[in-house]
Amino acid sequence: MKLFILLDRWMSVLNKFLMLLGSVALMVSALILSYSVLSRGLFHAANDWQDEAALFCLVGVTFLCSSYVQEKRGHIGISAIEGLLPHPVNQVRGVIIDVISCLFFGFFSIKTWNLLVEAWVDGQVTNSTWAPSLWIPYSMMFAGMCLLTFQIFLQIFVRKPVVSDLVGGGH
Repeated sequence: MKLFILLDRWMSVLNKFLMLLGSVALMVSALILSYSVLSRGLFHAANDWQDEAALFCLVGVTFLCSSYVQEKRGHIGISAIEGLLPHPVNQVRGVIIDVISCLFFGFFSIKTWNLLVEAWVDGQVTNSTWAPSLWIPYSMMFAGMCLLTFQIFLQIFVRKPVVSDLVGGGH
């Protein structure tokens, strides 16, 4: 049990670091898209690389920050049944949902690994004239899904209280 708590602390540090990188990538994506709009509108310049660069940043943010969102239990949850069940039953329900989620995202991690290997081996690139390699976004998808799977796995063993939304009174 102490090992899981230690791993959970390390995962929390990694999640915070990835969230910081994700925030930077989100700002970079916004700057790239703003530059694209301005250069296209003012100078009629081609915007071959801007859309894909921004998209690659957004893929990285989405997948690599998913474990942070899961750690905070910041996902959108439907808690209609939660209020009807007694607390011990809700705890068991939460563990069961985490186990099923862990299995699902473990499977999804394998599928993203298959995409990554296929893109790497075949040298797949996007259809644009810039033609960046597809292993770049697929590697971020794979890493993000592995981190999310591991985060959920840790949550099965290290149960933390859910931080409720201060504005809405819950999630």
